[in-house]
Amino acid sequence: MVCEKDPLVQKVSELYEQISSLESLKPSKDVNRLFTQLVLTCMPPSPIDVTKLCKRIQEIRSKLIRLCGEAEGLLESHFSTILGSHENPLDHLNIFPYYSNYLKLSQLEFNILNKHCSNVPSKVAFVGSGPLPLTSIVLASFHLTTTSFHNYDIDPSANSMALHLVSSDPDLSERMFFHTTDIMDVTYDLKDYDVVFLAALVGMDKDAKVRVIDHLAKYMAPGALLMLRSAHGARAFLYPVVNPCDLRGFEVLSIFHPTDEVINSVVIARKFPMTNNSVEHPLGRTKHPNKYFEIEMFNPLNHVNLMEELDIEEQLIS
Repeated sequence: MVCEKDPLVQKVSELYEQISSLESLKPSKDVNRLFTQLVLTCMPPSPIDVTKLCKRIQEIRSKLIRLCGEAEGLLESHFSTILGSHENPLDHLNIFPYYSNYLKLSQLEFNILNKHCSNVPSKVAFVGSGPLPLTSIVLASFHLTTTSFHNYDIDPSANSMALHLVSSDPDLSERMFFHTTDIMDVTYDLKDYDVVFLAALVGMDKDAKVRVIDHLAKYMAPGALLMLRSAHGARAFLYPVVNPCDLRGFEVLSIFHPTDEVINSVVIARKFPMTNNSVEHPLGRTKHPNKYFEIEMFNPLNHVNLMEELDIEEQLIS
């Protein structure tokens, strides 16, 4: 059982106490300093297994993920407002302090998508796009330059800010669409998308995340791809973890764990074809074509992929 004696856990706990005592999580000197310390603490590769944390630290982790989500949303709103004050907002994206991370993450996700998608997707959905939809913008601008992007967010102000960013761009304004709705209320429209991206902070606890995944499994088109963001090692103090066993109704293709400053892991899965059995039991268990699937530790700094095989049966029962 991993508990308070672990130096990493001690440091994370100390930072949690400081962050949770802040009057506001809006961008400020103190907020920026504490979250930078938290990210730097959790970034190095770590063997820690968050499922084995003691109850108190599990509770801290859950609260910390929510605090990170709130702070991230406020940071994006802050910079979306600044960007929106420019005549051509997309010409100034590099003022966002983590823009380079989004460039790397989007390149990684595009490379993964290319590996498992034979055709350029015509329509893509991004669930949880927020006020600064950088993934959609970067993918649409540099990688999927003919694809239409449908961005879903439950917050009308977030969508309004995001729409303002692309409205002056003659290309993206024609290919990026914004829908203000809870994705759990979107049903048969989901079958229109070749790829669905699920943001890391949609479903900030395990049960909520699994409910969203089950909903997508029910309504996405057979053969469509689902790309999710997860976390690995100590980075799971920052974002929720998606395990293979959470992806009922999908074939898990690969899981990629970056080891650089890109925090999120990337999971790609394919919706299973419909059968008579799947009509009666639309979710079922997670299925895999072989006993093993691929996990990559991705480090773009040295272009080395460390491959390891993972026994699926062991994952499913864990």
